[in-house]
Amino acid sequence: MSYNDNFIKACRKEQVDTLPVWYMRQAGRYDPDYRKIKEKYSLLEICQQPELAAEVTMMPIKKLGVDAAILYSDIMNPVASLGVDFDIVKDIGPVIHTPVRTAQDVERLRPIDVEKDLSHILQTIRILDKELEVPLISFAGAPFTIASYLIEGRPSKSYIRTKQMMYSEPAVWFALMDKLGDMVITYLRAHIANGAKAVQVFDSWVGALSPADFDVYVRPTMMRIFKELSDLKEPKIYFPGVSSGELLPYLTTIQADVIGLDWRVPISVGRERLQNRYAVQGNLDPYILTAPMSVIEAQAKAIMDEGMKQPGFIFNLGHGLFPEASLEKLKELTTFVHTYSHSVLTQQAGKSGV
Repeated sequence: MSYNDNFIKACRKEQVDTLPVWYMRQAGRYDPDYRKIKEKYSLLEICQQPELAAEVTMMPIKKLGVDAAILYSDIMNPVASLGVDFDIVKDIGPVIHTPVRTAQDVERLRPIDVEKDLSHILQTIRILDKELEVPLISFAGAPFTIASYLIEGRPSKSYIRTKQMMYSEPAVWFALMDKLGDMVITYLRAHIANGAKAVQVFDSWVGALSPADFDVYVRPTMMRIFKELSDLKEPKIYFPGVSSGELLPYLTTIQADVIGLDWRVPISVGRERLQNRYAVQGNLDPYILTAPMSVIEAQAKAIMDEGMKQPGFIFNLGHGLFPEASLEKLKELTTFVHTYSHSVLTQQAGKSGV
């Protein structure tokens, strides 16, 4: 079976002849076939059925021709193993029935038991490891983002209770971050042991922090997570979410291989702020997909032209796909990324004599 490893090569800043492309939330509601499945099952119910979760994971590989699969799951899944009771509520997101707000609440969180509580996710990964012809990315939510849900009780725009704990009860905050850091490390190691070929840590909302607060309250935990995964050869990606451009200079001590950029930061600026230490991934504004293809291609071309100035670039969106995105436009965009990048990279290789 042929295996497309362009994504892995790009993560390692190796030369490729075609840019790899995948999309955050590429298995999602923009796909009519997925919407039919969601009429029968909730997200969590799909995750509980390994064969079905694997099928949904593979849909965009077959339909779009992307270069990596991302596990169909949710960042809240491992939290269930800590003893947290939650639901994923339509049009809201995670809703925590008993928020975590005191030292006693944090103490009650038990260590994650992946084999006992999350065996269905490991089984999904094993199925995909046998079936896929592209690398499988598995993922976890970063401690700050998970903590914001646990403390607020649901998605927030202000993160007032989260910041209140950080500033007023730092000992409780750091105890929570330690437990969530342990969860991420254990969870992702189990994924890799069962066949994941790369892992991504989503920190969707950490851009709500100032650089100084990120440095004090979050960066130590992120450093520990990636340090404790550093013995594993599989590429590791950190995506610090939206509005995180000012945080990038504070990431240069993190032992990741790839940093994801949102659409507010040009690729060249992102690389400079990261001291060219990492491959980078991104960063088309997902809502550009509402525009005509000529506009989409022009924006994609500009991003690729920046990205291809040096090895280590993965084409992606600056955040996840949204339900109104067009399946047909995504197909066309994927083809355009492959065709255009192959032409440019082939010419570059010819000029350099590679």
